[in-house]
Amino acid sequence: MRTLIDRVAVISDDLEDGGGASAIALASIRQLQRLGIPVAMLAGGAPAIAARQGDEVVALGGRHLLEGGRARAAVRGLHDGQVRAHLAEWIAANDTPRTIYHLHNWHKVLSPSCFAPLRQVADRLVVSTHDFFLSCPNGGYFDFRRRAVCDLVPLSTGCLLANCDKRHYGHKAWRVARHLAREALFDFRREPATVLAVHEGMAPLLARRRIPAEAIRVLRNPVTPWRDRRIEAERNRALLYVGRLELDKGVDTLALAARRLGARLRIVGDGPLAAELPALCPGVEMLGRQPPEAIGEIAASARLIVLPTRVRETFGLVALEAAMSGLPVVSSTSALVTDELVAHGIGRCCEPDDPEALAGRLAALLDDDAAVEAMSRRGFAGARALAPTEEQWGAHLVDLYAQTLARAAIDGSPRASATSCVDDGGLRPRPIASGMGSRGAEAVAETGLDRSKQLRGLATR
Repeated sequence: MRTLIDRVAVISDDLEDGGGASAIALASIRQLQRLGIPVAMLAGGAPAIAARQGDEVVALGGRHLLEGGRARAAVRGLHDGQVRAHLAEWIAANDTPRTIYHLHNWHKVLSPSCFAPLRQVADRLVVSTHDFFLSCPNGGYFDFRRRAVCDLVPLSTGCLLANCDKRHYGHKAWRVARHLAREALFDFRREPATVLAVHEGMAPLLARRRIPAEAIRVLRNPVTPWRDRRIEAERNRALLYVGRLELDKGVDTLALAARRLGARLRIVGDGPLAAELPALCPGVEMLGRQPPEAIGEIAASARLIVLPTRVRETFGLVALEAAMSGLPVVSSTSALVTDELVAHGIGRCCEPDDPEALAGRLAALLDDDAAVEAMSRRGFAGARALAPTEEQWGAHLVDLYAQTLARAAIDGSPRASATSCVDDGGLRPRPIASGMGSRGAEAVAETGLDRSKQLRGLATR
């Protein structure tokens, strides 16, 4: 059996198993290899991955922004001519009409310059967005000075004047310059690329700054539960946090709430707040960063997982890993997935940056074994509906690639409307936004979806 997708070029800052966007890029490589589709792995820096027979690993010669002097790193972060040249050379030497390009992460090693050579293959380009850097200069629609979500229009006068950056206003200015450099090289309003978001709630926020609704597709990240047997949360007493220990994650709010309650708090993760948390909550158990299998063992003794993020979380991987394992979730209203957790009866919401209100929410659940057991059972039985398995996700990703090739083969075809790929366990897309006429939608629905089966290799030649 022979696929009609010649190859997928997976492009990312790095290809190391360190979580985040890099982990998703690696998952895509695993699934493409499982499905027998050739892969070229193009890493900004030195890739920590071995090539399978028939695949290719390429280092584009970039350096992490934290390497070298600040001035040179700042310039390199705006435009890295070496990476641009290497990527252009690879495309010139290897491109075919049935090659897909998937850009995952480009903020730490790569730079806006990588978009210049990708412009010539824009109709076969998929750009994953795990954050809001395509529309918001600081990547999160979050004002770090006010410790609150930001509703300003990106690059409006109010935005440009706002000192919202985590570091200082000079860094905000650099981020604005970087954003403008990317827009000058690649304008999603004019290029036929696909923007792949990880949650439907991202679409209106991306659209605030020159990302057309019709360019956006949604495919939620794959989720693997920590445990394959239900955590009997109703028998436990400990509160659990898993994630980065930074101000935007709100872990300090949880520490203060746990202190008010005198509750046992266990924290998995590392980051700048690690040294401060024991003072906020004496007796807190700081467990550091742990692999998934160890997190599963730790979670087995927890009653609740608490994620009081201040920033807009685009997906909520930890929340879903926990819920699918039977661990009830208390999550802030800033996380896009919170409303769904509450609607499914597997989570409760809390306001960000309010230790007293969070303590009240936690106290109610610490005192109600029946409610916790019901949430645990519902999560273990039904949370899978909120995100696909890795295999389902991989099949859906290849469907998206196939539709992209089919659209590219239709001369002058418009893009499909933004769609979601999470209904029915991630197996059937549905529209979430409009932005094209019915004729264009019908063309993609009839031609793209029919041809996607062929392009996935379901037909032989």
